Amino acid sequence: MIRKNPNGDQPVIDESAYVDKTAIVCGKVIVGANVFIGPYAVIRADETKEDGTLEPIVIGANSNIQDGVVIHSKSGGRVEIGEYTSIAHRSIIHGPYTVGDRVFVGFNSVLFNCTVGDDAVVRHNSVVEGCRVPPRFHIPSTTAIHSDTDLSTIEQVTPDFASFSEDVARTNLWLVQGYKKLHNEF
Repeated sequence: MIRKNPNGDQPVIDESAYVDKTAIVCGKVIVGANVFIGPYAVIRADETKEDGTLEPIVIGANSNIQDGVVIHSKSGGRVEIGEYTSIAHRSIIHGPYTVGDRVFVGFNSVLFNCTVGDDAVVRHNSVVEGCRVPPRFHIPSTTAIHSDTDLSTIEQVTPDFASFSEDVARTNLWLVQGYKKLHNEF
C-alpha cells in the first residue's frame, strides 16, 4: 500500500522498482531505480521534528528491502540506504541512520542511530546503534555494537562475505524484473 503521511507527503517510487502489494510505503519516502521491496515490509516516514518538518527515507538504486523489514525514523531524522544494498528479512532500520553502498544487513538485525560504511556486512541477529561502522567491516552474527569503541574487535570484510553480498543483490535485481512482469497477470 502506497499512502500519504499526516503532513501530506507521498512516496516517490521509480517506475522500475517493485513494491509487493502487502508492503506499506508511507510518507516522505524516495525509492530508486530497480529497488525490490518485499512482502510485508513497512517503510514509514511520518514522524516530524519539533518544527513540523521531516527528512526523507531514501532507498538507493538496485537495493533490496526483503520480507518483513521495518524502516522508520525518530522525530523526522533522515534515513539513507545506499545503492546495491541488501536489508534481509525482518530487520529493523530505525533512523536517523545512513548505510553506504553494497552493504548487507542480515536477518533480524537492528540498526539504530548509526552509520554503516560502504561494503560492510552486518550478519544475522546483530544490533548496531550509536556508532560509525567504517567501510568494509564485518560484524558477526549475534554481535551487539553500542559505541565506536565496541568496533575495535571487528575485522574487515573477507572476499567470501563480499561475494555473498553481491550475490544477494544480483538475485534481488532479477526478482524485480520477474515480479514486474508477473504484476500484469494479477
